[in-house]
Amino acid sequence: MKGAILIVEDEQAIADLLRGYLRREGFDVVWASSGEQALEELSRHPIRLVVLDIGLPGIDGFEVCRRLRSRIAVPILILSAREDEVDRVAGLEAGADDYVVKPFSPRELVARVKAILRRVRDGGAAEETLAAGEVQLDRRSRTVTVGGEPVELTSREFELLAALLAHPGAVLSRERLLELAWQGTFPGGTRTVDVHVAQLRAKLGRPDLVQTVRGAGYKFTA
Repeated sequence: MKGAILIVEDEQAIADLLRGYLRREGFDVVWASSGEQALEELSRHPIRLVVLDIGLPGIDGFEVCRRLRSRIAVPILILSAREDEVDRVAGLEAGADDYVVKPFSPRELVARVKAILRRVRDGGAAEETLAAGEVQLDRRSRTVTVGGEPVELTSREFELLAALLAHPGAVLSRERLLELAWQGTFPGGTRTVDVHVAQLRAKLGRPDLVQTVRGAGYKFTA
């Protein structure tokens, strides 16, 4: 996948640090110091992933995340000094795919960027098309339709739906969904899965498709 990493960070020292590490790994990097500038950069550069600070001047990071998500379907990694669960959940609900708390290790952040991009790139390694009932998912084009109508999902919601569609009718625990859709753990633990399932149900327009199995997890039922 071609395109640049968009860093949205008002502190130049942090932005310079991230740019240095990412460029050493071969990534093209674009820097925006505000939410308004970040939105402008979308029309100037092809973007493959966004690293987004929450504490921005003007439009706050959560609102920027929502606006970015409404315009592009690339992964968004939130960078924040806020570590409370309520803020992590707010980030997820705004459309973020990952959440890193400041102070952070630049090497760990670069590793997370690579892992997210690898998941997006390798999505086609599995069965390319998954379908159940009116829901169809195409890994190659990373598109989802319900009854023939396109549905816009974040990259994490896409992976979650793919995991459920790959096991239709099977009950998948929250821990198993973390493994399949996140390839491990995520800050916030299994609460992360609950938030994304709620968002997925709302976007599919059919809450009954993803059923809660009390004490066990979730299953997809067409």
